[in-house]
Amino acid sequence: MAKATVLFRILGNIESYICRTLLSVFVILLFLQIISRELFQHSLSWTEELSTYMFVWFVFFGASYAAKLSAHNRVTFQFKLLPPKVGVVMEAISDLIWVCFNCYFVYLSYDFVFHKMNLFWKSQTLGVPMKYIYLILPIAFSLMTIRILQVNYYKLIKGIDIRDPESLEVEKLMDSDNQNSKSV
Repeated sequence: MAKATVLFRILGNIESYICRTLLSVFVILLFLQIISRELFQHSLSWTEELSTYMFVWFVFFGASYAAKLSAHNRVTFQFKLLPPKVGVVMEAISDLIWVCFNCYFVYLSYDFVFHKMNLFWKSQTLGVPMKYIYLILPIAFSLMTIRILQVNYYKLIKGIDIRDPESLEVEKLMDSDNQNSKSV
């Protein structure tokens, strides 16, 4: 039972763990590149290319993690003008459109990576087939779709409102400012 809980916790935060690892490794690689240039007057050509690819993967996994936290930038002021239930439904419809876009993009990127991409395209320095670099597209957009559906499940079915932690902090600050101005 405890092993299953640990596994679910790891899978539930997989994007976070991957982002942390990618960020750490590409920062270390860039630091090694700087040390190599400055101390040994020798450049490691592969570190910059690998760091670039790792950064791209970091960005896409970060986008999926942001979807899990419901932290993507979105315009929501118009929903506050509507009755609360209508606003929730409209937001769910906009998320459904987002999911449809993601599914279409997963289809296109999967088709590109596995059917249309030239097998002989390789990265210049590392010599890695570009298929492995572009594989992040269907992976990340699939994960993002799962996370969007997960957030909407929690919101619409379970009644748990997952909101961006930063927006919650802003609301707390606004509430405390309003209370302070009323007491003065």
